[in-house]
Amino acid sequence: MNLTILKSKIHRATVTEANLYYEGSITIDKDLMDAACILPYEQVHIFNLTNGERFITYVIEGERNSGVICTNGAAAHCARKGDCLIIVSFANMTPADAKAYKPKLVYVNNENSQVEADLLDGKLVKVLG
Repeated sequence: MNLTILKSKIHRATVTEANLYYEGSITIDKDLMDAACILPYEQVHIFNLTNGERFITYVIEGERNSGVICTNGAAAHCARKGDCLIIVSFANMTPADAKAYKPKLVYVNNENSQVEADLLDGKLVKVLG
């Protein structure tokens, strides 16, 4: 038996652009992809904190250090410029591997630059920086 476990998360990313007339996906700054260990074309789940939408799409690599978070195609209906998102990826693993695995948690500020976060018992207390 395998379990589906949180692999990584980009927390509170701000949508910088929504491009309805592009094939579906989400474009993410390459620096954030690297920090979260997300690969091009990898499936991600998007949780929109602004409007409550949840959807699944795949990732397109964005320009490094650009801060870009761009919803494309149908996803542009689910998350628009200025919306706040949680972007997550999952992995399948055995229960033994899952017990030892630590997900990559990436926290960002309003400009989608990675920042340090103050956590207490795994809960976000505040973003530093």
